[in-house]
Amino acid sequence: MSMIIKTWPPRITICVGAVVLREQKVLLIREARGAHKGVWGIPWGFVEGRNDDGTLDPPQMAALRETHEEAGVGAAMVGLLGIQNHASSQGDPRIYMIFLCRHLSGEPTPDHDETDRAAYISKAEIESWDEPVDDFVRWIVLRVLSGEYTVIGPQPGNPYAPFMGFF
Repeated sequence: MSMIIKTWPPRITICVGAVVLREQKVLLIREARGAHKGVWGIPWGFVEGRNDDGTLDPPQMAALRETHEEAGVGAAMVGLLGIQNHASSQGDPRIYMIFLCRHLSGEPTPDHDETDRAAYISKAEIESWDEPVDDFVRWIVLRVLSGEYTVIGPQPGNPYAPFMGFF
């Protein structure tokens, strides 16, 4: 008989990504290290729970933070684009939350730590590119640039406000 050891409350890692639009182009970054070194993707990161100052790090803010850190771009969140169930390479559960954002400020600039390139790329450029692009990111970006998506807008007046809800 096998015994399942569970922790309470259950733990799952939340990863957030930002699809940042500017003039029919999407912001992409190229990974500078790790297993995905040299591969283009969107700004990604983890929801850390709390910031260094102790304030909460909600998913939509984590996505905007990662966009600024990895690409030097200020963005505004439009809404929730989608959620993807996944797992780490070790099989630990993960949830990917992808937000649609619009460009506010700055020009794509890599951080030269996690990223070594950053640029706004059009649908035609992605379709004809010889550069390696993460398959999941390519799928998301092509859907967005083709208009094949629905955004769930934020509802700041929800019963749990000031916590953000998307309905």
